[in-house]
Amino acid sequence: MASVAELEARLETLKAARASGVRKVEYDGNSVEYRSDAELRRAIQDLTEELRTAQGGQSRKSLTVRMKKGW
Repeated sequence: MASVAELEARLETLKAARASGVRKVEYDGNSVEYRSDAELRRAIQDLTEELRTAQGGQSRKSLTVRMKKGW
């Protein structure tokens, strides 16, 4: 597993690439080309969750509330 510093560096690289419209990124000697902005956005979300977990936090959970009547 990558260290927190490595995950932060990767996240910043992905964010910078997305902001500049570039879909190909390189880090740690690896090169990755994303097919779309949506794929790059998803990679940023996944890496953010991985970083949160590595820092000792909990990953986000979704909760759906369904009601039949009133509030």
